[in-house]
Amino acid sequence: MPQSEDQRLVDLEARLEREDPRFTRALRSGRPARPREYRRTGAWWALAVGAAVLGSGIALAQGLLIAAGLVLVGMAAQLVDPDPSRLGRQRHRHW
Repeated sequence: MPQSEDQRLVDLEARLEREDPRFTRALRSGRPARPREYRRTGAWWALAVGAAVLGSGIALAQGLLIAAGLVLVGMAAQLVDPDPSRLGRQRHRHW
Protein backbone atom coordinates (compact mmCIF):
# COMPACT_ATOMS: atom_id res chain seq x y z
CA MET A 1 0.00 0.00 0.00
CA PRO A 2 1.63 3.29 -1.08
CA GLN A 3 2.16 6.05 1.45
CA SER A 4 0.16 9.22 1.05
CA GLU A 5 1.92 12.39 -0.01
CA ASP A 6 1.14 14.02 3.34
CA GLN A 7 2.79 11.18 5.24
CA ARG A 8 5.88 11.44 3.04
CA LEU A 9 6.13 15.14 3.78
CA VAL A 10 5.75 14.54 7.51
CA ASP A 11 8.49 11.88 7.36
CA LEU A 12 10.76 14.21 5.39
CA GLU A 13 10.19 17.02 7.87
CA ALA A 14 10.98 14.77 10.83
CA ARG A 15 14.18 13.49 9.21
CA LEU A 16 15.30 17.03 8.37
CA GLU A 17 14.58 18.14 11.95
CA ARG A 18 16.77 15.30 13.28
CA GLU A 19 19.63 15.89 10.85
CA ASP A 20 19.84 19.70 10.95
CA PRO A 21 17.67 21.38 13.60
CA ARG A 22 19.30 24.79 13.09
CA PHE A 23 18.31 24.81 9.42
CA THR A 24 14.69 23.86 10.13
CA ARG A 25 14.32 26.46 12.91
CA ALA A 26 15.69 29.16 10.60
CA LEU A 27 13.41 28.06 7.78
CA ARG A 28 10.35 28.23 10.03
CA SER A 29 11.26 31.75 11.18
CA GLY A 30 11.47 32.94 7.57
CA ARG A 31 15.22 33.58 7.70
CA PRO A 32 16.81 30.53 6.08
CA ALA A 33 20.31 29.50 7.09
CA ARG A 34 22.73 27.37 5.15
CA PRO A 35 22.22 23.64 5.50
CA ARG A 36 24.86 21.75 7.46
CA GLU A 37 26.45 20.41 4.27
CA TYR A 38 27.41 23.93 3.21
CA ARG A 39 28.71 25.29 6.53
CA ARG A 40 32.46 24.92 6.33
CA THR A 41 33.77 27.77 8.51
CA GLY A 42 35.39 25.41 10.99
CA ALA A 43 37.05 23.49 8.19
CA TRP A 44 38.61 26.66 6.80
CA TRP A 45 39.91 27.58 10.26
CA ALA A 46 41.39 24.09 10.64
CA LEU A 47 43.06 24.45 7.25
CA ALA A 48 44.57 27.80 8.27
CA VAL A 49 45.84 26.41 11.58
CA GLY A 50 47.28 23.36 9.83
CA ALA A 51 49.06 25.55 7.29
CA ALA A 52 50.45 27.73 10.10
CA VAL A 53 51.71 24.67 12.00
CA LEU A 54 53.23 23.27 8.82
CA GLY A 55 54.90 26.59 7.98
CA SER A 56 56.32 26.98 11.48
CA GLY A 57 57.57 23.39 11.40
CA ILE A 58 59.38 24.07 8.14
CA ALA A 59 60.81 27.37 9.45
CA LEU A 60 62.00 25.77 12.70
CA ALA A 61 63.12 22.52 11.03
CA GLN A 62 61.05 20.46 13.47
CA GLY A 63 59.87 17.15 12.07
CA LEU A 64 57.10 16.74 14.63
CA LEU A 65 55.55 20.11 13.73
CA ILE A 66 55.83 19.30 10.02
CA ALA A 67 54.09 15.97 10.54
CA ALA A 68 51.37 17.53 12.70
CA GLY A 69 50.82 20.27 10.13
CA LEU A 70 50.53 17.77 7.31
CA VAL A 71 47.99 15.74 9.27
CA LEU A 72 45.92 18.84 10.12
CA VAL A 73 45.98 20.08 6.54
CA GLY A 74 44.93 16.65 5.28
CA MET A 75 42.04 16.41 7.74
CA ALA A 76 40.87 19.95 6.97
CA ALA A 77 41.07 19.32 3.22
CA GLN A 78 38.69 16.40 3.68
CA LEU A 79 36.25 18.68 5.52
CA VAL A 80 36.45 21.45 2.91
CA ASP A 81 35.73 19.04 0.03
CA PRO A 82 32.44 20.20 -1.53
CA ASP A 83 31.45 16.76 -2.87
CA PRO A 84 28.68 15.54 -0.49
CA SER A 85 29.00 11.96 -1.73
CA ARG A 86 32.41 11.80 -0.04
CA LEU A 87 31.05 12.72 3.39
CA GLY A 88 30.54 9.08 4.24
CA ARG A 89 26.91 9.53 5.13
CA GLN A 90 24.37 6.91 4.36
CA ARG A 91 22.52 7.63 1.14
CA HIS A 92 18.80 8.14 1.59
CA ARG A 93 16.27 6.22 -0.40
CA HIS A 94 14.29 8.07 -2.99
CA TRP A 95 10.63 7.26 -3.08
